[in-house]
Amino acid sequence: MIEEFKQFLLRGNVFDLAVGVVIGSAFGKIISSLVSDILMPPIGLLLSGINFKDAKFIIQEANPSENKVEVAIGYGNFIQILIEFVIIAFVIFLLIKAINRLFRKEASKPAELPTPSKEEILLTEIRDLLAKRS
Repeated sequence: MIEEFKQFLLRGNVFDLAVGVVIGSAFGKIISSLVSDILMPPIGLLLSGINFKDAKFIIQEANPSENKVEVAIGYGNFIQILIEFVIIAFVIFLLIKAINRLFRKEASKPAELPTPSKEEILLTEIRDLLAKRS
């Protein structure tokens, strides 16, 4: 069982998957920072100084004297995560489109036919002569 597990781990696909997960995680952090630190502050400024992470609909105000906690729907963070998702999906779309374009170019190249051997050339000539006689 240990030997099978070792073979499983040493397959190329497992390493490729591990690298993809690590790069994907780092890419997600970069996009999160791009959205929260670069895109959302100017958007919030344009919308009367709203900080999107704090944007929420308050259903019940907090009242410590009555032991009531605030109940709110935090739509701002949801909008921010939605923007991150759209950016990541668009980048993945562009990558897949580029990869598909590369594969299409390779597939559209005509396959080179192998040059016929001397025997094949001779047999073709014989076939053509026999076809002329008939």
